[in-house]
Amino acid sequence: MSSDISICRYLDVERTPRLDEEIDAIFFEASNTKSFESDAARSAFRERWLGRYLRDDPQFAYLAMSIAGDVVGYLVGTIEDPASRPSTENTIAAFREVTKRYPAHLHVNVARAYRSSGVGGRLIDTFVADAQRAGAAGVHVITSAASANVRFYNRNDFQEIARAGPADALVFLARALT
Repeated sequence: MSSDISICRYLDVERTPRLDEEIDAIFFEASNTKSFESDAARSAFRERWLGRYLRDDPQFAYLAMSIAGDVVGYLVGTIEDPASRPSTENTIAAFREVTKRYPAHLHVNVARAYRSSGVGGRLIDTFVADAQRAGAAGVHVITSAASANVRFYNRNDFQEIARAGPADALVFLARALT
C-alpha cells in the first residue's frame, strides 16, 4: 500500500479548502485529545501542534498523497530548537539541554487505514534528509512514555535520550543526523 502513496512537499501542492480539511481530519483523528471546552480551545490546540508549522515552516511540511489525490498522512517540523523560543512551554524546558543536540523536531500523523504501511517512515525519511541538508545535528520527538508511538519512533531510528514530568511520563526520543 505504501508504494501507491507519493510523498510531496506541502509547498508544492495547491492549497485548497479540501486539502486543509483532509489534513485537519487526520490531525484530530490521530490526536489523543478528542474534546475541547470551546471552538477557541480546539483552534488553539490545532495552532500549537499543526498550524504554526504550516505557517512558519512550510518548507518542512510534507504530505503523503494517494493516487486519487487524497491526503493520507502528513509531517510538519522545523529545524529550530524549540527551547530557544522565548515562549518555551514547560514540556520543552524540561528537555532544554538535550534539544541543543537534537534541535529539529517533527509531528507526524497518518490516517488509520494507512498506518503500519511504511507511510509514516517515508515522511520521516523525507524530513530527515531535508533537515540534514539544512545542517541540523539531530531531530527529536517528545511523547508519552506509555504511548504506542514509541515503538514506531524506535523502528525509525529514534532512541530514548531522556524522561521528564511526573513519574517520568514524558520521553524524549532522538535521532542524530551528523
